[in-house]
Order: sequence, then C-alpha cells, then structure tokens
Amino acid sequence: MAAAPILSWEGLGLVQGTGWLFRDLDINIGPRDRLALIGRNGAGKTTLLKLIGGQIDADKGTRSIQPGTKVVTLEQDPFFTGYDTLLDFTLAGKDAPQRHEVEAIAGQLGIDLSRKADSASGGERRRAALARALAMEPDLLLLDEPTNHLDLAAIDWLESWLQRYNGAFVVISHDRTFLERLTRATLWLDRGSLRRKEIGFGGYEAWMEQVYAEEARAADKLDAKLKIEAHWLERGVTARRKRNQGRLEKLWEMRAQRAAMLSPQGTAKLAIASDDAKSKAVIVADHVNKSFGDRQIIKDFSLRITRKDRIGVVGSNGAGKTTLLKLLTGEIQPDSGTVTLAKTLQGVMIDQQRSLMAPDKRVRDVLAEGGDWIDVRGVRKHIQGYLKDFLFDPGLVEARVGTLSGGERSRLLLAREFARFSNLLVLDEPTNDLDLETLDLLQEVISDYDGTVLIVSHDRDFLDRTVTITLGLDGSGKVDVVAGGYADWEKMRKSRSAPAKPTAAKAEAAPPPPPPPKKGKLSYKDQRDYELLPKRIEELDAAIARGEAQLADADLYAKDPKKFDALMAALEKVRADKEAAEERWLELAEMAEG
Repeated sequence: MAAAPILSWEGLGLVQGTGWLFRDLDINIGPRDRLALIGRNGAGKTTLLKLIGGQIDADKGTRSIQPGTKVVTLEQDPFFTGYDTLLDFTLAGKDAPQRHEVEAIAGQLGIDLSRKADSASGGERRRAALARALAMEPDLLLLDEPTNHLDLAAIDWLESWLQRYNGAFVVISHDRTFLERLTRATLWLDRGSLRRKEIGFGGYEAWMEQVYAEEARAADKLDAKLKIEAHWLERGVTARRKRNQGRLEKLWEMRAQRAAMLSPQGTAKLAIASDDAKSKAVIVADHVNKSFGDRQIIKDFSLRITRKDRIGVVGSNGAGKTTLLKLLTGEIQPDSGTVTLAKTLQGVMIDQQRSLMAPDKRVRDVLAEGGDWIDVRGVRKHIQGYLKDFLFDPGLVEARVGTLSGGERSRLLLAREFARFSNLLVLDEPTNDLDLETLDLLQEVISDYDGTVLIVSHDRDFLDRTVTITLGLDGSGKVDVVAGGYADWEKMRKSRSAPAKPTAAKAEAAPPPPPPPKKGKLSYKDQRDYELLPKRIEELDAAIARGEAQLADADLYAKDPKKFDALMAALEKVRADKEAAEERWLELAEMAEG
C-alpha cells in the first residue's frame, strides 16, 4: 500500500494576466518521491514549484501538508541583497540551520562562506544557497535548476547527496544526466495540464512522443487552433528528434575523423602533410604555456582546430577553462608557445548575459531594431518566421523582454546572436535556463552551423550530443585532448587511473567513438539524387514558408474553413516530403563519404 502523501494540492489553479496559467491540477507527493518536473519555457514550472512550497498563493484549490513536514526551496536566483557575507545569507531567518551543519556542507562543496556576498560569483552563490537548503534537513526539497553555475565536481557531490537523502524532492533541471540518475517519477506540465507517470526522466521522451502521437491521431476532432498546435507537436518535436539521429551519426563520423588526427597521447599532430588540411585550420596552438604567479594554468598544450570542429571545454571551477578559452580566441597571450588565428576568423560570444537586454524593450527591438525583417547571416527573414524557428509564438513579437521567463530570455538571446554573421561561435554555459526542447533546437543549430564552435559547459549530456573534441582540465595544467564528448573523457580518465593488467595492451587516450553506419558506392541514380536533393529541400522550405504565411491569418478559418483545411493538408504533405528528402540526403551523404 502506498504511503500517504506528505503534501498535496487538489484543484490547484492560478490566474496569470487575463487567463488561467493552469487550473484543476491535482498533485500528491509521497515521503520518498523523486520527481522530475518537466515543461517548456513559460509553462509555469517555477511558479508551480513556488505554489508547492507555499511561497505564493493560488487562486483556486486546497493545499494539504502533514503536520511537522519541513519544505525547503532552492530557488533558481536566490536573493543575496542586504547580506554582508555568504555566511550571513545561509544563517538568516527564523528557520535558519545550525552553523556547524552549514559549514560542514560548505566545506564539502568547496565554498568559503566568509566571501562578501556582493562580489561572489554565480557558482559561489549557488553553493552557499545549496549549503543552506541541505543543512535545514528538509522532508521535502524543491530544487529549481540546482546544477546551474556548478562545476562537475560539485554536481557529482550533489548527486551523491541526493541518492543518500531520505526525504522527497521535486527538481526542475535541463541537465538530462542529472535527471536520469536521480528521478523515479515525472510530473509533466504541458499547456495548462499536469500529467504524472511513475517513470524516471529516462522514460520521459518515449512517454511524451506517445502522448503527442495520440493527440495527432485525434487532431480532426479538435478546433482549428488545436489542430495547428497538434501539428506542431508532431512535426516540430518528433520529426526533429528523428533528424537528430542522423546528426548523431554524422557526429560519430566526425569524431572518428578527428581521432585519426590525434596522437595516442591526445595532442594534435601539427605536421600534417596535406595542404588542404592546413588551409582548414582556424586556430593553431603550439606548445602553449600560461601561468599566473607560481601556478601553472596551462602546460605544453598543442592543438589544431579546423573549420566545423565542435570543441567542448570541461573541468572544475578554477581549473583554467576561461584562461584556455581566452588563449584560443586571442584575448590573452601565452607565456611561451604560440596561438595562431586565421585572418578571416570572425567570432561571436554568447555568454548568457541577459542583462544586455533591457526589460522594457520589445522582442521586435531586440531582434530587428524595431523592424519587421532580420538579416540572418546574410539571409533576409521575416521576424515572425524567425521567432518560430526558435520555438516562439510569433505573437510575442510585441512582448516586453521583462515579461518573458528566464528560459525565454535565454532563447531570445540565442536567436539574436545566431543571426549575426560569424565563423566562430563561443558559447559559455549556453544551456543555463533552457528547457529540454530548446536544448534539442540548440543542438540542431550548432550541428548545422558552418563554422567552428567552442563550448564551455558542465552539461554532460549536451556535450555528448554536440562536440567532436573534448578538452579536459584537471587543475594541474595538463589539458586532455579527447576525440568525443564528456563520456569519452570520463572513460579515458578512469582507464588512466585504473591499475594496468599485466597482459593488457596500453590504453589509448581517446576511446574509439561509436562505429558509423556502413557505406557503399553510389549508383548513377544515387549520385544524381545526392546532387539535386539540396535544391529540392530549399524549394520545399520555401513552399512551407508560403503555406505558414497563409495560415498565419487568424481569421482564415472563420472566413473559409474549406480553404483552411486544404492549406493544412497541403502543408502536411510538403513537410512530409521535406522530411523524406532530408533523410534520403543524409543516407546518400554517408554513402558518398565512404
């Protein structure tokens, strides 16, 4: 028999603006629940977490909590104003934890609580907030993006703590690896309704696609607005994930190619005979060293970065990630060795500084300086169509930045920066505040980007799905160069630290990536399709844009429902044709490369 819930909501509803954000939600949280709270940016996840925690009042519903139950919330952006030191923040309030408990957890997290609060970094503030929340010994812990600003060591520590934790928790996070390791059930907040399934996050995507497929089959029973939404769900989510499988296969191939260019020790072979290979180099680091005072940050680092490389930089806070990034982009110079940048290199830095976008500005102002058109790397696009590319409702074009959620502001910043012409993208923790669907979109955009990408991130799953080379820093100055993602770096470190077996061959620094699909010779028809399909896909894209522009007329269904249905059917067919063309071209591209 299931244990009685320690906290529940019956008929929960909340009004936002002129309508209900959600209503008639029923929530039951058991004493040992490990719940992932999933939903798109703007769905109301953080608001729902605050309602569960009792921080805001609902407009409808009844909240019940077992007597003596202590509920503690780790907010996404804790309020530090008015506190002199981080210790003052952790010990504030009538329900403050014991000082020795806070200091014990802070020591394990590696945070100095005597640090001034106004000068502390995001990572230091996040650790202080964690130390306070965990030291309060809650029965129910509510976590809003707990891994933001944490390095890999701190994330590992938090995962271990939560695995041992005897209470219940509800967590909002974009970190797939974190969710897969810890959660046992999922709450899915979607279009104002809340579903629960007794599966951890690992089974969420299959469940989501099953629900969307059922809705798509029933789309003919829905009104016109919901028809469009069900169509987007089927094509915008499911089809994108199918395309991502093709991109992952291409990523494995790229990793295999880069592994062939790396020596067994994991450093780049700079003496490449091919002139063609040399011409592709955009950044070349040769025996680079960098120190600050007596501490050597980078030691004898060499690497040739070519066009279309996706480089991930990982390591604990203070290990030298930022220093390495500045060396590679020419912002600082090495103490010895050389870093050579291609003369044509033109970079864009995306560092999630949402403060650059004033709250009173409209979305139109941010993207198109108040106009209707935006130049996207030399291609002119209508602002509403471009917003849809980044999963926004085109109607948000007049919305003020201050009314957007944190994740929506991050997505808007990405949309603005990706529109600028560049051949080098530098992404500093790009996954912070993004929902899972936007992360899929970001992976897609990075995969299609024609230049080179440098990514600093602690999101292990994102790196595994995105990068071709991982640069791992352990704080000693040595930089591991591994063909593959975060998981490949972890395997290399474990194999290096494990005792060698007498009969075993010496382990390679870069473990082999997954094998690419088998390839065969192109026939005459295949070769012709391979050459003509890109143009065909462009024509289908144009047809889709024309169809969507016609359907954008809000009064069309009321004026001419038959025309609306005909346009929907035609658009459905064109999108299916495009998807088939893309899949066919990917197959041919793999064969051609063989």
